[in-house]
Amino acid sequence: MRATVIHGPNDIRIEEVPDPVIQHPTDVVVRVLNACICGSDLWAYRGVAQRVAGQRIGHEFLGTVEEVGAEVRGFAKGDLVVAPFVWSDGTCEFCREGLHTSCPHGGFWGQVGSDGGQGEAVRVPFADGTLVKLPKEAAGDAKLLPGLLALSDVMATGHHAAVSAGVREGATVAVVGDGAVGLCGVLAARRLGAGRIIALGRHPARTELARRFGATDVVAERGEAAVEAVKELTGGQGAHAVLEAVGTEESMRTAISIARDGGAVGYVGVPHGGSAGVDIGQMFGRNVSLNGGVAPARAYIPELLPDVLSGAIEPGLVFDRTVDLDGVPDGYRAMDDRSALKVRIAF
Repeated sequence: MRATVIHGPNDIRIEEVPDPVIQHPTDVVVRVLNACICGSDLWAYRGVAQRVAGQRIGHEFLGTVEEVGAEVRGFAKGDLVVAPFVWSDGTCEFCREGLHTSCPHGGFWGQVGSDGGQGEAVRVPFADGTLVKLPKEAAGDAKLLPGLLALSDVMATGHHAAVSAGVREGATVAVVGDGAVGLCGVLAARRLGAGRIIALGRHPARTELARRFGATDVVAERGEAAVEAVKELTGGQGAHAVLEAVGTEESMRTAISIARDGGAVGYVGVPHGGSAGVDIGQMFGRNVSLNGGVAPARAYIPELLPDVLSGAIEPGLVFDRTVDLDGVPDGYRAMDDRSALKVRIAF
């Protein structure tokens, strides 16, 4: 089969790789219908996050079950499924607590020795604990598939930021970051009943989508100017809940500074730049809490799925470009230069 591999900074290739096969009785093999490129993939593409030359890449996909291991009970050949961005056994203490990302038997797609999501097929370990079944008829619904694909990561991650920040009915929420996760954070905040949503971003097409998702205000400034703008919008107080979806020192400093006293920051941006943006003294003095981390998407997908199926939320709108597998290298370039927000791969 063919799959996406990374050989170094700015070096993404489509190559022939071995077909995935059942290795353990709890495995299934999924034939991929849709995958996508994540903003976090760009850290490897830029050389910030290290990868082994020839390593697979990609961690968001959905598809149909093609082969089933002897001990798999929840899936059969032909089932349409979505995969969260990590696999997990579904039975350990962490999985039972809803923290599938800490499963001791889990792992990330594309790690050395595993299949990446940006390929024609994927071996899925611990299928019963990892995959979520979708309605089979959705496989032919071109409008619905992007939203279902978004559940694998960005919608679940935006929701995790909102939950971690304690978004509640009527709350004022600020979202730092206008990438796909930040935009899904806007959508999640609206879904949870936020009364006011302030989106921080300066890319017009993205802030327009933020407004469509429920943002009531847009702040284009950065740094101290952004802090002042949010304070002005909120009568000098700041936001009850702040969603940090970038992962840089500046974004974290901004997020903490625009939180209202007694508020919370939900951080889901993959950290790059250390923790210097975390001012413990400021947080202590103003009773600002910090929660979040890598999103346990497997715990959230069943909750979010009905709203995607009903059309109550449309996270698939974050995909503004679709390519085939051969177009993946160009998709990386487009996301890197910000001419594309998020690229979907259709097989």
